[in-house]
Amino acid sequence: MTIWGIVILSVYLIAALITPLLAKAGVLPDANLGLANPIYAAPSLEHWCGTDRLGRDVCVRTLCGCGVAIKVVLLAVSLAVFIGVSLGMLSGYLGGVLDRVLVLIMDTLYTVPVLLLSVVMAFLLGRGIPNAAIAICVVYVPQYFRVVRNQTAQVKAELFVEAAKAMGAGPIWVLRKYLFRNVITSVPVLLTMNAADAVLVLGGLGFLGLGLPDSIPEWGNDLNMALAAVPTGIWWTALYPGLAMFGLVLGISLIGEGLEKFVNIRK
Repeated sequence: MTIWGIVILSVYLIAALITPLLAKAGVLPDANLGLANPIYAAPSLEHWCGTDRLGRDVCVRTLCGCGVAIKVVLLAVSLAVFIGVSLGMLSGYLGGVLDRVLVLIMDTLYTVPVLLLSVVMAFLLGRGIPNAAIAICVVYVPQYFRVVRNQTAQVKAELFVEAAKAMGAGPIWVLRKYLFRNVITSVPVLLTMNAADAVLVLGGLGFLGLGLPDSIPEWGNDLNMALAAVPTGIWWTALYPGLAMFGLVLGISLIGEGLEKFVNIRK
C-alpha cells in the first residue's frame, strides 16, 4: 500500500512542480482565463477535459489545482503539528493549571465537527491560501495535542527521565533530549491521515465558497461552479476535479495505512 501511495502522490507532486514551468513557457494557457475558448465545450482533442462556464480549460485548471491543494495541505498540517506537539509536550510535562486550561480548550475544539469548525474559521478569516491553511490547521491541533500530551505524561514518569532531572537537567533539556524522541513516533501516521482529510476539508470549503478566490484553480471551487451545469448534461466540469481530489486522498491514505502497519509491527 505504501508503494502504491508513493507512486500516486509522486504523480501529483510532479504535476504541481511542472505545471507552473509549463505555464511560464507558454505551453499551457492561463488557468484562470477563458481566453477565446468556447463556453462548456465538450472534451475533445483541443480541450481534453472540456471547458467550464467561463471558457477555461478544465484539464489545465485541474492540473494547476494539484499545486494549490498540496501547498495548502502542507502548510495547514505543518502548522498543526508544530502547535499541537509543542503545546502537548508542555501541557503533559508541566501539568498544573496550564495543563487543565489547555485540555479544556482542546477538548472543546475536538468536540466540534471538523468541517463546521473549519467553516467558522474560514468565515472569520476570509478567503485566501494562508487563511484557508489556518482554518484547516485549527481543526487538527487538538488531535496532536491529545496524543502527545498523554504520551508525555507517561514518559516523564520513566526512570531515565527522573534520573536526568536528578542530575540537574532543566525542563527544556529534558523535553528536547528525552521526551521529544519518545512521543514523536506516532505523529507521522497521524500526519498522513490528517493530510488526506485536509484535502477533503479544503474541497469542502471551496465548494461552500469559503476557501480560495475563484481566480485560483482549486477543485472545490470548480465543483461549486459545476453544480448547476451537471444536471444539464455537462458532466466534465465536475468529473475531473472530483477524480483529482479522490486520487490525492487515496494516495495519501495508502501511505498512512502502510505507515500504521509498519509502526504496529515495529511495536
